[in-house]
Amino acid sequence: MPDNPSGDPTGTADEAAQDGHDGTVDADLTAVAEAWAAAIVSNDAARIASFMTDDWAIVSESGIASRDEFLAFVASGQLTHSAMDLVSRPRVRVHGGTAVLSVRMTNTAHYGGQRFDADEWTSDVFVKQDGRWLCLLSHITAAAPESATAR
Repeated sequence: MPDNPSGDPTGTADEAAQDGHDGTVDADLTAVAEAWAAAIVSNDAARIASFMTDDWAIVSESGIASRDEFLAFVASGQLTHSAMDLVSRPRVRVHGGTAVLSVRMTNTAHYGGQRFDADEWTSDVFVKQDGRWLCLLSHITAAAPESATAR
């Protein structure tokens, strides 16, 4: 796989046209991702849930967690976030009523009384339901340190 030191996974307008959308979906999904990040920082489980399908799951280095498990941690106060930021331009690919948004994000979480700062690549699978984009699946991967990606 070729190195991408800039961390910018976006394509050209021609690639967006080949995917069957004109860039407005990119802007819409980017706005959804930013609003969802703000919801996560609000630590309001109901607000966070409004961005997820009922069967949403997250995949990380610790395995798979369900929507209910994730939201229970938030509702209990065991998991909080004080920062969640998109730090690269999202890459959006649309396939009918399904879209994949991949972006580099940083966040600061607190779990079990400990602070965790993360720099991650995230891929979220969205589905369009009742005119809204809702997230079905999130996958996070730790970003390589800058020294490892810059050659």
